[in-house]
Amino acid sequence: MVDKQSNISLSPKPTARRKRSVLTKANYEALAEFRCELRKFLAFSEAAAVGAGVTPQQHQLMLSVKGAPGRDSLSIGEIADRLLLRHHTIVELVDRLSDLGLVERNPDPTDRRKIQVSLTKSGNATIDKLSSIHVEELKSIRPTLRKLLRTFERR
Repeated sequence: MVDKQSNISLSPKPTARRKRSVLTKANYEALAEFRCELRKFLAFSEAAAVGAGVTPQQHQLMLSVKGAPGRDSLSIGEIADRLLLRHHTIVELVDRLSDLGLVERNPDPTDRRKIQVSLTKSGNATIDKLSSIHVEELKSIRPTLRKLLRTFERR
């Protein structure tokens, strides 16, 4: 079975001999605490985005563009793949970000049918500010995350 929203397989992978995973009570406690920490981080991220004048999805779109490996732009389709959203949803997000002056559309130099989305100077300033505070937040929760991950190494 595959979760359509995340494209993550929820079925165990076939193996010659299926090894039964036995989790300890400590593993379950660590998983629960890990999910709690992730949810806190996501809540922090959402609040930071809103504080910067963008929605969480708009923030994620700008981060995807800024973090594009080896380039400064992405196509609508590439953004949709990275955000696990539909093409038309990305077009709407780009429209709104463009209206805010945070992104711009440019024709793809190799395929004129495609549009490349890049950040404007204002968009770069916004994502730089948001990313800096996100890195600081991650640094503050690093000890907790390390402790939790060590629990799984001992399993």
